[in-house]
Formats: sequence, structure tokens, C-alpha cells
Amino acid sequence: MKRRVVITGVGAVTPLGNTIEETWENLIAGKSGVGPLTRVDAEKFPVKVAAEVKDFDIEQYIDRKEARKMDRFTHYALASSIMAVKDAELEITEELAPRVGVWIGSGIGGMETFENQFETFQQRGVRRVSPFFVPMMIPNMASGQVSIHLGAKGINSCSVTACASGTNSIGDAFKVIQRGDADVMITGGAEAPIVNMAVAGFCSSTALSLNPDAQTASRPFDANRDGFVIAEGAGILVLEEYELAKKRGAKIYAEIVGYGATGDAYHITAPAPEGEGAARAIQQALDDGEVSPSLVGYINAHGTSTQYNDLFETKAVKTVFGDHAYKLAMSSTKSMTGHLLGAAGGVETIFTALALKEGVLPPTINLENPDPECDLDYVPNTARREFVEYAMSNSLGFGGHNASLLLKKVD
Repeated sequence: MKRRVVITGVGAVTPLGNTIEETWENLIAGKSGVGPLTRVDAEKFPVKVAAEVKDFDIEQYIDRKEARKMDRFTHYALASSIMAVKDAELEITEELAPRVGVWIGSGIGGMETFENQFETFQQRGVRRVSPFFVPMMIPNMASGQVSIHLGAKGINSCSVTACASGTNSIGDAFKVIQRGDADVMITGGAEAPIVNMAVAGFCSSTALSLNPDAQTASRPFDANRDGFVIAEGAGILVLEEYELAKKRGAKIYAEIVGYGATGDAYHITAPAPEGEGAARAIQQALDDGEVSPSLVGYINAHGTSTQYNDLFETKAVKTVFGDHAYKLAMSSTKSMTGHLLGAAGGVETIFTALALKEGVLPPTINLENPDPECDLDYVPNTARREFVEYAMSNSLGFGGHNASLLLKKVD
């Protein structure tokens, strides 16, 4: 028998705020977290904007000596995890620790550390490379450091599936609890990709928006969209077996009831035609949760503001939901957060849970000239108060990775 899994804690560091409360408030207000590109020398790049985390101080969570042994993506993950566990009012006791796991994804890990240490190697030689270089760089270290700092001794893993990393990590963590291998999972995604080589690579592949106006650069489903806005941060959730959560009187944001994950087997960067792979992931999540498509009222779209992603995700939703696709609401919060790559799924699953709990659907801002082929209800420009019973969150990644989560409102 499948065990029920609920979300009891959330934490986030995003371009919209350094707490989930601040982030959610700005999101619902339709504010943009996009600003000038400052983490690298913008003069070197055709791209001039990014969605950067602002005024974040890791020393609010750990001491400086420990922080210096971590890349920035791990800082974001650790801070968000500490916030999420505190929000869940969860005490990880010696007895509970072996039943508490960590599963945090990252698309590219410590790329900033790699750049800095390679420069050190070139200029000063092998003896000056940090002994912490490899532990700082590898993508699984966010999960490892969270486990160490919080004392979680259960399964410890990391999904690396590009922009689907966060969603795959949450889905995999959900299955761990559902099948009985853990009672609690700390899960989500973290990313700090605003570094020279990542920005250069995405520029070279023409994936990033060249719009110099920070406020309007990210415009999913709009006819004038020209690419995504690179972003950074982390979104972490505490997942818990329902009976345990109920027994200790935990607050519950939502229940996770379904998970779908597929591969396009098509192209390294482009989505499969008509969103075929994404459609199968959405259908898998519905089948896993044994939920009729007609019951889904909201979808947090992957919605990157790129030409093919927005179009094919729209087509995937039409394939699965048929006529109901025109009755449900679907928004892209990347219009405000930018694209957090491997952290996107963590942040957006939190947004989906809060939409269910609060009865407020986040908007897609900057949707001024809708693409005629993107003709669904994208909650344009203004948040909408609407209570729905089921909601989904989609993530699609380079390599043909597709992941969908199905959440249910819990009274």
C-alpha cells in the first residue's frame, strides 16, 4: 500500500527575496526579480540582465570558516534547508535521524568554484589549488552538506537532470517516502550559474534574452519573447509521511500524489516535437495519482520564455487535457524569478503548494502580446484568487528530461 506524502516545511532563497515569505509576497504582487547583470562583467556579453539573489548573507546560518569551504549554490541550499526544517518545526532527533533523507538536485553545481580555481591554477600553479576544490564543485555536495549540518542520516542523493533537476529530486524523494524507505525527506534544487562560462555558453547557444530592459526581458508565452533570463537561488521542501505529520501536529501545505518522469530521446537541447515527451510525463503523474485530468485546476508551467519550450509545453497540455486545457489556469513564475535552472523545480513546487494552500494563482507578467499558438489561460499580469483542488508543476531539461508533479490541496 502506498504511503501518503505531504509537504510540511518550505524554504527559499530567490531573486524575489531571501525568505519564502518575501518571495511569495513579491510573486503574488507581480514584481520582477530581474535586474542588471552584475555578477560578471556585463561589457563582455550581449546579455545585460539576470535574476540575481540580492543581499544574501550565509553567515546568518553558518560561520564564515565553514562557508568558505562551500560554493554559492551550496550556500543557497543550506540556508533554504535550515529555513524549511524550522518552518516544519521538525526536530531531527537521534532516533529519527536514520529515517530522514536528503535529495537535492543541481544542474551544474559549483561552476563558480571551478572558474576561480582554474584561474588560480593557471596563475599560481598546482600547489595553490584549494584542497576543497572538488568537494566544493561537485553537484551532490549541497545534499551532502545539508545532511551533515542537519544530522539527516537517511538516503542522501542528488538528481542532475539540467533544468528538471529540482523536480526530479522532489519526485524521487516523494517515492522514497511513499515506498517506506524514509519518513522525512529534505528535498529540492539549488543553483548558482551566473558565472562567465555559463553565461557565455548560453549566449553562444542563443538561449538567453537579449532584451536590455530588466523588467520585460522574461515574457513567457508572449509573441515577442526572445529567450530566458538566467537566475540563481534554491527552493527546499520538507516532505513527510502523512501519519507522522498528523501525529506531531505539523501544518501541511499540500499533498504530493503523483510523479511522472520521461525522456524525449530526441535532441540535446530542443524539446521533442509537439511536446510529446512532456505530455507523457504529465500523463504519468496523473496516472500515478489516479486523478482525472478534469480535476486539475492549475499548472505551474516550465514556461522559460523561449520559442519552442513555451509552444511545445502548451501543446503537451492540450494533448493530455483536451478541452479541459482551456478551462484550467497555467502560469509561468519564471516571468518574475527568471530561470533558476536546476533550482527551478524546487522553487516552483513551493509556489504550486502555496497556490493550493492560499487559494491564489501567481501571474505570468509581461504577457502583453500573446503568441497566437499559445492560446491557453496563462493568468496574465495579475494574480488571481481561485481555490483549486489539484495542481501540477512541470520542468523540462536539456537532454530531453521531462518531470511533472501532481499536488492536492489538504484541508
